[in-house]
Amino acid sequence: MSNVVSLDSIFGLGELAPPAVMPAAPEAASGCSSSSCGSSDGPADMDPAVWEKVKNHPCYSEEAHHYFARMHVAVAPACNIQCNYCNRKYDCSNESRPGVVSEKLTPDQAIKKILAVAQEIPQLSVIGIAGPGDSLAAAGKNTFATFEMLQKKAPDLKLCLSTNGLALPDHVDTIAQYNIDHVTITINMVDPEVGAQIYPWIFYKHKRWTGLDAAKILHEQQMLGLEMLTSRGILVKVNSVMIPGVNDEHLLEVNKAVKSRGAFLHNIMPLISDPAHGTYFGLNGQRGPTAQELKVVQDACEGGAKLMRHCRQCRADAVGLLGEDRGEEFTADKIEAMGFVDYDDEARRTYREHVESERAGRHASKAAAQADVRESVGFTVDPILIAVATKGGERINEHFGHAKEFQIYEVGPSGAKFIGHRRVDQYCEGGSGDVDTLDGVLAAINDCTAVFVAKIGGCPSKSLADAGIEPVDRFAFDYIEESALAYFKDYAERLGQGVVQSRAGQDAVIRTGALTARRA
Repeated sequence: MSNVVSLDSIFGLGELAPPAVMPAAPEAASGCSSSSCGSSDGPADMDPAVWEKVKNHPCYSEEAHHYFARMHVAVAPACNIQCNYCNRKYDCSNESRPGVVSEKLTPDQAIKKILAVAQEIPQLSVIGIAGPGDSLAAAGKNTFATFEMLQKKAPDLKLCLSTNGLALPDHVDTIAQYNIDHVTITINMVDPEVGAQIYPWIFYKHKRWTGLDAAKILHEQQMLGLEMLTSRGILVKVNSVMIPGVNDEHLLEVNKAVKSRGAFLHNIMPLISDPAHGTYFGLNGQRGPTAQELKVVQDACEGGAKLMRHCRQCRADAVGLLGEDRGEEFTADKIEAMGFVDYDDEARRTYREHVESERAGRHASKAAAQADVRESVGFTVDPILIAVATKGGERINEHFGHAKEFQIYEVGPSGAKFIGHRRVDQYCEGGSGDVDTLDGVLAAINDCTAVFVAKIGGCPSKSLADAGIEPVDRFAFDYIEESALAYFKDYAERLGQGVVQSRAGQDAVIRTGALTARRA
């Protein structure tokens, strides 16, 4: 692997436009125009100091996730609670879900790997510790040792950690000391009766607790830790796993509780319950939600704590953009073969400068497209869902047959809003398509009116059309949101003429735990 990164490799075809062609940046407003800044908001929607913290963080900004990469280092193997949806696996490369890693690392190994990855991936902006256990179990020793070294060797990278919150109040001062601006807490309940169905035990103050006692202690620690973090200006994202029949309706109360305590974002994720993963819920038949069930709960929480909808439920050793995992490129033996890496942030600084130029025009362009739709269509046509094949950069730049996930947007008079993703098996491998795989793709995007692609073959085009999903390739390599709004304007006209029919009420299959997409 070369340590030299060319601008051609940074600014790939259809991903970033040269700054010279971008229109002037709109003036940014200070403050937050909504009750709580959210992942889809831009610089005009929040305090400038907050925008600086989130603008390059792919988990805290939906816009940033199109451009920036994260890296998780697996230095925290111990855990202090048991969750019925979790089964931690080490030396595992064939599953993509939290708690799974291929290699556990010491802090020294983690730093060596981070420096190597930083030289190879100019999009890298965030280093996170998310397990494979809990980052603050075992007194957070490995977590803070890693961050201490990283601050000295790569000060431009943001620091981020995830925790179940049980030990959080004991470590808030240390978190602040290391300038960790982003903390994620997994909070699945605010009612211990609900919590007792999710957590069989916790280990707290040298004692194992079970049942309602365990859930009550965990809840109190989570709320206290959240309040302590937000009082110090540390941004908190709350993750909640949606478990149908257990906490699905209860998540509205969770949303209210975390908003009242200052949470920056609330990420409601589908339960991963494949029996092959060996979790309690998986082995006992607890199903995950459908796409429509998940969206109903997320939509019901709108107006409370702002929602994150672009989460990929990453492995604890994930590397790359959200929606891809380049971890196999940076295994311990490959890092060792690279030898000493001289840290240089020039490629990342150049990349970030070009992204800033790109974004300035993007905000104005999206606003203009949205205004055009409102003026021409009004609010008489219901929003639709579209699926997009993309490699990143907010562009429609992936072949239908090469997609391993589709990004889902809700498009209507209020704009084009990212609402999630759907993982699929790659339809086309070795130059030919697989009929069974195509059936899986259709099930994954069955609630969509159209699928936007850079290119698509005749056979899948016909199958999509027969299923009532319009294949759209006329916006190849264009921006997603402007293209989606242009399509919606045309769709509204055709709907009025009776040329097309609404697909409202359809549902789709959420595939969780699949291998994430990799760049070719």
